[in-house]
Amino acid sequence: MKIGLVGLPNSGKTTIFNALTRSEAEVTSYANQKAEPHIAVIEVADERIVHLTEMYHPKKTTYAAIEIVDFVGFTQGTSNNGGFSQSFVALLKTLDALALVVRNYRDGLMGEPDPARDVDTILTEFILSDLIITENRLSKIEEWYQRGKRTSELEREEKLLRRIEAELNEYRPVRNMSLTKDEESIIAGFQFVTHKPMLVILNSDEKNFSTNKKLMESLDKRFSTVEFAGKFEMELSRLDDDEGALFMADMGIEESARDRLTRCAYELLGYISFLTVGTDEVRAWTIHSGDTALQAAATIHSDLARGFIRAECFSYAELVECGSEKGVRDQGWFRLEGKNYIVRDGDILSIRFSV
Repeated sequence: MKIGLVGLPNSGKTTIFNALTRSEAEVTSYANQKAEPHIAVIEVADERIVHLTEMYHPKKTTYAAIEIVDFVGFTQGTSNNGGFSQSFVALLKTLDALALVVRNYRDGLMGEPDPARDVDTILTEFILSDLIITENRLSKIEEWYQRGKRTSELEREEKLLRRIEAELNEYRPVRNMSLTKDEESIIAGFQFVTHKPMLVILNSDEKNFSTNKKLMESLDKRFSTVEFAGKFEMELSRLDDDEGALFMADMGIEESARDRLTRCAYELLGYISFLTVGTDEVRAWTIHSGDTALQAAATIHSDLARGFIRAECFSYAELVECGSEKGVRDQGWFRLEGKNYIVRDGDILSIRFSV
């Protein structure tokens, strides 16, 4: 899973990045538009993996992971002259979701905070960028028509792009449109920014953290929203776990920034984790809710999907209750499932295959 942190200058994106990843990227009070994005990978905390590691004593333990990308802050009007930079769009293609970081503290350069306004400013830039992509493509299609290159494929694409253009002009993002699989395929290469799932990170200071109920409710009506005390939680990330827990308790923070973002992202994207176990490795794998055993096998390796026979399956809860795989078998909870079996969160799978 890859998540991009985006926002206006001085919104605290890099502070949030450091809090999430325990990095020490430089935090500045201005935006350098030529700066490269910061990138780091964080493990998804999972008590199931901890317990399974204690049970199986594997040579290797692998948690699910999230790659965090901290984009340089952009100013209003960024997308007016041809859209975002090629490097931004190229990196965007690899992202599963965008997290909009908005400032909720007074800043000497930027003044009083207005998170709702900042969200609207960012979304306006995204919509303008998508409109530029749409209009440029429609102009190209019109040129081909004039050269006599009218095809049914181009006509379908034009019709879809006209719909998208109309939605964007009404300030409605592409992700809110009802699109068929064929239509999703047609626009896949355009990488519309507003097609990406989005969440909001409300970056508060220590004084007003957890006192923004009405603001959070307002933002939650539009996006999944999580609140951080950015600077405070960046400092927390640099402490050891025991010391950090004491300061978190004083602030009324029950989970780390990493864990709160993880939960929000999994809910937003509809992700679950299945598990594989053994003396070689205990590992968590991320898939979409509703994915089949065949799709889970492909997540592990394409050969497992190509030669799929059956999936040996039991749940983590069943294993804990029985205390061992033998106990699971004795209870009759060990199952053989076909390729169309819908994998559930916490399923432990072993794929039988032949290639």
